[in-house]
Amino acid sequence: WGHSGGGFITADAMFRYPDFFKVGISESGNHDQRVYEDDWGERYQGLLTRLGGAHTGGDEPRDTYDAEANQTVAKNLKGKLLLAHGTMDNNVPPYLTLLVVDELIKANKDFDLIMLPNRGHAFGNEPYMMRRRWDHFVKHLMGAEPPRPIEFPAPFRP
Repeated sequence: WGHSGGGFITADAMFRYPDFFKVGISESGNHDQRVYEDDWGERYQGLLTRLGGAHTGGDEPRDTYDAEANQTVAKNLKGKLLLAHGTMDNNVPPYLTLLVVDELIKANKDFDLIMLPNRGHAFGNEPYMMRRRWDHFVKHLMGAEPPRPIEFPAPFRP
């Protein structure tokens, strides 16, 4: 599982290596570097370069950032993927997860989605998200029902 860039790479791993990665959780993933911060993609991949010829709608890449756009390979999903995003995320906008969701729907793939209302980028340590993460792994890795109830102590506030 991963959050932000880790959310991107979790989904990417499940889409590119579907016979190896069976269960994953992608939180707040920056799933397409072409519409995320330019300093992220350029830092790791160099400047965007358009590839020759008109795009014909096939699987050939259109530019050097296609490899960093998870929606282009989402159709390969075989495992159990949970996507989560805060609706008020001003670091990685929620539409980046929705790009992936749209392609998963078009490919008729099963997945889970949690949109956390009024949350920004950092919701990963909230009790609800922690429980959902644990539940996802218990169900899909152990093949068991998660124990109930799970109660979290009130957070410490000095």
